Amino acid sequence: MPSQHALTGRTLIVSGASRGIGLAIARAAATHGANVVLLAKTSQPHPRLPGTVHTAAAEIEAEGGAALAIVGDVRAEADVQRAVDAAVDRFGGIDICVNNASAIAVEPTESLSAKKFDLMHQVNARGTFLLTKACLPHLRAASDAHVLTVSPPVNLDPRWLGAHPAYTLSKYAMTLLSLGWAAEFADADIAVNCLWPQTYIATSAVANMAEGTSLLETARSPAIMADAAIEILSRPAKYATGQTYIDAAVLTEAGVDDLARYGGGPHPTPDLFLD
Repeated sequence: MPSQHALTGRTLIVSGASRGIGLAIARAAATHGANVVLLAKTSQPHPRLPGTVHTAAAEIEAEGGAALAIVGDVRAEADVQRAVDAAVDRFGGIDICVNNASAIAVEPTESLSAKKFDLMHQVNARGTFLLTKACLPHLRAASDAHVLTVSPPVNLDPRWLGAHPAYTLSKYAMTLLSLGWAAEFADADIAVNCLWPQTYIATSAVANMAEGTSLLETARSPAIMADAAIEILSRPAKYATGQTYIDAAVLTEAGVDDLARYGGGPHPTPDLFLD
């Protein structure tokens, strides 16, 4: 596993960072020495979604980390550029871009509204594109740049293609963009990878599902995604790009032989898109 100071002096920007996996990655990065910039829409508490981008930054600072909270919508080009500019003004550059923000709707096609379809594609695909694009000039100037996208391996099994095609399309779009960037920016030594959980993760999004209470009992902590992310982001960019990583596999390869620390019980619920 990486040393405690593996990311010292590096600046990370993460979307959807007010809670859940995004906040867990930001906190872990700060613990390992990174400056973290949190981009999220939530500026005021939501009755069903605890925490705001401000409380997230306060948590990191209370633990001794350096954090900058930016209220903004990853779908809005001006908001994204403002966040990137603020990161550069405060910390002098950007070394790591984490595309975490995501929207989910798994209704069948006949009952899925066009509004929800558009939201998923705007947040998932457009948001990933906008944040990465805005970071690129600064990533090119970084000595060991990374882009990490929270999206799954592309699995064309009919089980997943037919389960919720619109959501699947939006998540696979994030992955295809990332794999395309890995090839496009290979000569620039910018590593671009994806990371996906082996199991459900105990987040507010899961808690608010119809079977949320039971799913939480067999879901792992967001810490497993955070630890896997730090492992990936600590690797030399030129040797770790164009991969679709699974959190448990990353940690097992890094020598973690007991995943029980992350919860989920003896039989955690497998996540979507994994056979």
